[in-house]
Amino acid sequence: MTTLEGRPNTALLVIDVQQQVVADAWDRDGVIGRINILVDKARGENVPVIWVQHSDDNMPVDSDGWQYVPELTREESEPLVHKRFGDSFEDTDLETLLAERQVGRLVVTGAQTDACIRSTLHGALVRGYDATLVEDAHTTEDLRQWGVPVSAEQVIAHTNTYWSWSDSPGRTGDVVPAAEVDFRSR
Repeated sequence: MTTLEGRPNTALLVIDVQQQVVADAWDRDGVIGRINILVDKARGENVPVIWVQHSDDNMPVDSDGWQYVPELTREESEPLVHKRFGDSFEDTDLETLLAERQVGRLVVTGAQTDACIRSTLHGALVRGYDATLVEDAHTTEDLRQWGVPVSAEQVIAHTNTYWSWSDSPGRTGDVVPAAEVDFRSR
């Protein structure tokens, strides 16, 4: 139901599945495996796959930690968005890439749940997109040693729950498991 005119298409976003970001992530291998399945499915259905890659002072461009995990391979024709903020739209060309592809709905995967995933989901909704969070294809690390009162698994479960109730006038947020992702426009 996107509020963006003439944007009937869906795109798959793969956010920050970089070596440093997911090194200690909950269910790392399972999440990456499910993202790989979704990437293959999207490619098979001619759905745009857009990769997002974060950098900052602690993870500089071209450092080992900045690299995408070797289990995921971006095709040369698939856009790569470079970002420095949590929201993948902020100060990037993501909106331009989506507009060129007439995308009004995003299927969101990646890391970290409690930072860049949440920021991008909210950024999408306020900009007029429908945003589907893939329930079992996003992850985060356990941050209890820094005062976060819950485990990574609880952060993921909480995000899945609250995002399933997210909506705004004319657009929706929803949550589906990877096995049930449908890239067809609604």
